[in-house]
Amino acid sequence: MADLPAIFTGPTSRAVRFATGTTRIWGIGLLPLGWARFVDAAAGDFADKQADPLAASVLSPFVPLIKGLFGAHPDAAAELARIEDHFERRLGEPGPDEPRIAAIHAALVDPANASVAALGEAAGVAPHTLERLCNRYFGFTPRLLLRRQRFMRSLAQYMLDPTSLWIDAIDGQYHDQAQFVRDFHRFMGMSPTDYAAMPKPVLSEVMRARHQAAGAAVQALHLPTAGQATSVDH
Repeated sequence: MADLPAIFTGPTSRAVRFATGTTRIWGIGLLPLGWARFVDAAAGDFADKQADPLAASVLSPFVPLIKGLFGAHPDAAAELARIEDHFERRLGEPGPDEPRIAAIHAALVDPANASVAALGEAAGVAPHTLERLCNRYFGFTPRLLLRRQRFMRSLAQYMLDPTSLWIDAIDGQYHDQAQFVRDFHRFMGMSPTDYAAMPKPVLSEVMRARHQAAGAAVQALHLPTAGQATSVDH
């Protein structure tokens, strides 16, 4: 997807590799409540996919923001104001699913919930409803979402402490190191050793800065405050 003014990435369960030259980028992350408000399609339809928002009709409401974001000269404050104004004008009224979305999200980021049954019980949602809401607003099955959570907790712990070893960062839900290595291949497409050897100067700093500002190094571990639907990175 070269030479596009914007790229829409759906929920991810696999590493996305990209390259860019000198550039200025705004990243706007939709939390599940944000997906419910701003995207009239199932998150599962966009899972692990990228799309051109100028070409996809379901993403047409984002076009005015894309075309009007950057002015003649770089101005981060003005650009952020345009982003905030765009989403504030589109908020609308809460949908009927939003209380259950928020409950599922809160249960999902709680490490105490290690099984689909525990997730549904903590969220107060029946199994068939849990499956439907997760596909519609989170993009994946409850089982895969829980698996991704334990992996991301491990990865974030490792990235936030440059002196740590993988064995020190592995989440307590893993039965053993071999299970973690299998998950690493599933989500990252490489071994933990290969990943550790790669230079990560930008990602490491972004994760540390996000952790300090938002309390979570990556969006998958982010529990929104009341009413929060998006997160913004520059």
